[in-house]
Amino acid sequence: LCTNPVHPRPLLLHIPTMQKLLVALALAPASGLVAPLTGKATLSKVAGGKADLEALCAENPTALGFEGIWDPLGCADYDFWGLGNDATIGYLRHAEIKHGRIAMAGFLGFLAQSTPLVAGEHAILPYRGYVPDVTPQEQWANIPLIGKLQILVFVGMLESYGEGAGEPEGYTHYMKGGKPGYYPPIAGRAGFGQV
Repeated sequence: LCTNPVHPRPLLLHIPTMQKLLVALALAPASGLVAPLTGKATLSKVAGGKADLEALCAENPTALGFEGIWDPLGCADYDFWGLGNDATIGYLRHAEIKHGRIAMAGFLGFLAQSTPLVAGEHAILPYRGYVPDVTPQEQWANIPLIGKLQILVFVGMLESYGEGAGEPEGYTHYMKGGKPGYYPPIAGRAGFGQV
């Protein structure tokens, strides 16, 4: 039993308490950490024009002290590609959701690549020219050009499919009033089975 010179009690006595605390925090529902809703929840239209954005802002007040839409660049008034303001707002909503997802995935990928499990020694090398114990940026630089092209082509295929190449029944594009951030299911398409 190790003892701490400042506190003469054995350190092992603190471990069960710490384990219990970690288990309690891991199993505690997140709803216990959030204040309950005071008003009645209302469903709002997912895609629409500037009037719908203003109504959504009125239903969800902020603590930042300003009224209305926070739009310093005036993007809610733009008309991209001459398709109308509603299509532009749908495009911007979808782009915000998609870029947020990409940023989260990129951050998790960076963390995973920084671990010894990924960056360390491997019994079977993942690609020719693999160098162990390098940073994620150096890992990307070490991947052969054909490997990088495969990744970019795969992402391009997913992007093309997400833009409606699959168009399942009932699918509406986000620039035509559909749900921003929606990705059509791949299950059973192109012979992939359940994906």
